[in-house]
Amino acid sequence: MRTKFRFSIPFLAFFLLISSLSINASEVNIDVNNDPEKDKVLIYVLKNILTRGHFVVKDMNDDFSEVVYNSFIDGLDPSKRYFTQQDLKEFSQYKYQIDNQLLQDDLSFYKLVYGRFLKKIKNAKSYYGDLLAQPFNFDENETIDLDYEKVPFAKNDAELMDYWRKQLKLQTLSRIEEQTDLQKDKLEKDKNFKVKSFAMIEKEARKEVLKNMDDLYIRIEELEHDDWFSTFLNSVVGAFDPHTTYMDPNIKERFDQTISGKLEGIGARLQKKGIYTHVSDLVIGGPASKQGELEPDDIILKVAQGDEEPVDIVGMRLDDAIKFIKGPKGTEVRLTVKKKLDGSIKVISIIRDVVQLDETFVKSSIVEKNGKKYAIIDLPSFYIDFSDDNYRDSAKDMEKEIERLKTEGVVGLIVDLRNNGGGSLKTAIEISGLFIDQGPIVQVKYRGEDPVVKKDIDPQVQWEGSVVVLVNEFSASASEIFAAAMQDYKRAVILGGNQTYGKGTVQNILPINQFYPKYEKDLGFLKMTIQKFYRVNGGSTQQEGVYSDIAMPSRYSYMKFGERDLDGALAWDKVPQAKYTQTNSYANFNDVVYNSKERIANDTNFKLVNEYAKWLKKSQDETTFSLNSKTFFAEGEAKEKEADKFKSVFDYKSNLTFLSPKYEQDLFKTNQDLADKRIAWHKNLAKDMYVSEALNVLSELKLREKGKIVKN
Repeated sequence: MRTKFRFSIPFLAFFLLISSLSINASEVNIDVNNDPEKDKVLIYVLKNILTRGHFVVKDMNDDFSEVVYNSFIDGLDPSKRYFTQQDLKEFSQYKYQIDNQLLQDDLSFYKLVYGRFLKKIKNAKSYYGDLLAQPFNFDENETIDLDYEKVPFAKNDAELMDYWRKQLKLQTLSRIEEQTDLQKDKLEKDKNFKVKSFAMIEKEARKEVLKNMDDLYIRIEELEHDDWFSTFLNSVVGAFDPHTTYMDPNIKERFDQTISGKLEGIGARLQKKGIYTHVSDLVIGGPASKQGELEPDDIILKVAQGDEEPVDIVGMRLDDAIKFIKGPKGTEVRLTVKKKLDGSIKVISIIRDVVQLDETFVKSSIVEKNGKKYAIIDLPSFYIDFSDDNYRDSAKDMEKEIERLKTEGVVGLIVDLRNNGGGSLKTAIEISGLFIDQGPIVQVKYRGEDPVVKKDIDPQVQWEGSVVVLVNEFSASASEIFAAAMQDYKRAVILGGNQTYGKGTVQNILPINQFYPKYEKDLGFLKMTIQKFYRVNGGSTQQEGVYSDIAMPSRYSYMKFGERDLDGALAWDKVPQAKYTQTNSYANFNDVVYNSKERIANDTNFKLVNEYAKWLKKSQDETTFSLNSKTFFAEGEAKEKEADKFKSVFDYKSNLTFLSPKYEQDLFKTNQDLADKRIAWHKNLAKDMYVSEALNVLSELKLREKGKIVKN
């Protein structure tokens, strides 16, 4: 069953905002010691910061009010399970009043909608519990439409119950289909396998749906007022643009971990199952992994700080449990754990440490083609740790990795930016500078000001050989800065999807308390769009992204999820071109691009990928499903037959062998986990048709060097 796809892009957040955004507490009549007034404090501070500092000058008027109104209701009830048209009629009295309320720090709209939402949540358990208590009628000819943007809200509570019935019926049907297919597979392997009746499968399917719904509502009930108020705040700040968001302290902490690639703790990923906190997996090389006693699927019952009294975390929300388990480097945490294997209870002592999230960092692989060595560098994000100058960042790691590859005789590089959603603008500029001597890399512009050219001022060129940059539709932000610079300088061939994501804005993270210092509790952070960035040729990457020199079909070719498809995305524009000199690194650039396009157009694998992408788009557009079991199963079988045509779409295998650099091979002797990860990656590279074509392009490029042409 296809579900609606929503994509969220990481963001650039890295300039200190230097402005006069100061707010005087005396301007608003708020008792900062009164905790219930925190919501009003947040509204007051946020509206002042946004109207003074956001890149876009936006009036808080009726149009703004309507955006907030629709966004908040959709944020609470995206599947239209709770509110009815009767509710909306009551809510609509505020549809064009929210702007006025915000200006007066009035939360009447929020309180009305949130209060009604809480009542609906309480009713929901009885809805799904009653509906799943009895078998559904699968002989009835009815359908359900899952395009909730088009489906109207239920007229009344009776129609709302019917919405619930249809959604639960579809979930049950999907599980019946899965179990029926599973039985068929088992029967083919074992003729004596005892097949369950439809009635029995249906009963088990309803039981499974009920458990999933119970688990969902356990998580929903764990959410607190602050969580729901964050939804409202994001409706307000998001009305300025899609990348301006309110971040509560927990969200900010997770962002810091993502952008730095490290955290302080035990190195275990946790998940909530029912009332229990389970160990999902361990970070290789982390404290828990090294200590050796904690294992995936263990259940953590209690947490103690050293020899202090342990805290029972059973039933505790996951975010709160994690706060007890994490802690500063060098401190001890004692976990009371129920072991997965034998159910025994054990106390495990772990000394916390800095945990590196290795999947965040640069890695490379070397491959030989036509007697010459080439390398692919995977750059998953433009990571940096702003709190620690001595900690690794993507620019330092790239420079080091390139130097190592040079010592092994590599003559051409593929820089893989596929699925790289961005990161630090600073590191994007520094990494671009590794491939040119010096000059402009990007232009950045505050509202109402002239653009400022950001340059690479280091004349050293770390890599003078040929470069191909691999991108796709998820390459965004800092990835687009690097790809655009390489394209504008004609320093690299850009290869990948038709165009990258198209995020051409810069955000800054602002601690809200600094604008309202009298409030003692943590108010969280505002990630605010403060700049747009532009290519050195003057064009913005906003909405347009970077168009590939060589576009290759992918499964995403016809999908809609780029910046241009986001409501409220800032428009494309341009500024004057910066002064820069193209390197024109290749004597046969146009010929190589032409040859590659010809290969792709005539390649049966790429043709099949293109057909598959069209089929995926067609499937995405089909949002109506039958709830008649015979029709549902028949449609499923027909869909499966269609899918069979594309089974071989990614069965591509090259004859290439990918190997780790020598320095990494030495690490394998003491780190088998790393070795296993690299073996898996290399197998995937050998099956990657996009990497193979990038290598074809790389091997054909002819460098210009002091009046001579150098063939790779």
